[in-house]
Amino acid sequence: MRKLLFFVILLSTGAFAQNTVYTTANAHSHNDYQQAEPLLAAYSLQYGSVEADVILSQDQLLVAHTTKEASPDRTLEDLYLKPLAQYVKTNNGYPYADQSRKLILMLDVKSEAVPTINKFIDLLIKYPELTHAHNLTFLISGNKPDPATYISYPSYLWFDGLLDTHYSKEALTHVAMLSGNFINYSSWKGNGNIPEKDKAALKKAIDKAHALKKEVRIWNAPDIMEGWTLLTDLDVDFIDSDSIKALAQFLKQKQIQKKS
Repeated sequence: MRKLLFFVILLSTGAFAQNTVYTTANAHSHNDYQQAEPLLAAYSLQYGSVEADVILSQDQLLVAHTTKEASPDRTLEDLYLKPLAQYVKTNNGYPYADQSRKLILMLDVKSEAVPTINKFIDLLIKYPELTHAHNLTFLISGNKPDPATYISYPSYLWFDGLLDTHYSKEALTHVAMLSGNFINYSSWKGNGNIPEKDKAALKKAIDKAHALKKEVRIWNAPDIMEGWTLLTDLDVDFIDSDSIKALAQFLKQKQIQKKS
C-alpha cells in the first residue's frame, strides 16, 4: 500500500517535464539567424532548439525580422534546410551524431500565417529525409493559423502554443510546446531577487503547462546569468538566449553543479 501511495504521489507532482540536469539540449537560440554563423554556431554547441524569423516574399521564404531587412540571398532553404538535410544524412537519419539528442527548428512566422506555412510545407516536400528524420521537430511560432485547423496540417509540423491560451484537446495534439512572454509576468531585470508574487505567477503557469505534458519556453526574460538561473529553478524546459556561447557555458556549469 505504501509503494502504491508513493507512486500516486509521484504522478501527481507533474514529474513529466522536470529537468534534473540542464545541458545545451535545453538551450534555445533566439533569433539564431542573427548569429555570425546561423545554425552552425548553435549546432556546434549541440543546442536543442534554434529559431529563425521567416517572411514570405515573392514566393520565397526569407530569413528576416521585417520586410525591409529581407534579402533574397538569405533564404530559409539555404541557411537552414540544406545544412539540416546534410546533418541528417551524415548521422543516419538523426540531426546529431549522438542519437539521443533532439533538435527543434522553430519558425517565427512574420508574414501571413497560412500562405507562409503552406510554402514551408512545399519546401519540405523536397526534403523527405527531414520530414522522416528522428528527433527533429519543425515548430511554427509567431503568426499562426486558427488552432482549430492545427489537426489539418502534416504530422511532422507542430505548433508553439501560448501559456495563457486555452486549447482544445484536438489542438493540443499538435502543440509541442507552450511559450510565454516574461514581461507578462514580471518587470524584473535581473537585479536582486524577483518579487515573490511574480515568481509564483510564473511557477503557476509553468506547472499548468507541465500538467498538460507540454514543454515550456519563456522569452524576454533577462538574458543574463540571473535570468537563466531563475528559469532553471522554475524548471523551464528551454532557456531562451541571444548569447549562445555564454548560455552554453552557464549550462555546462549547471550540469556539473547538479551532478555533484
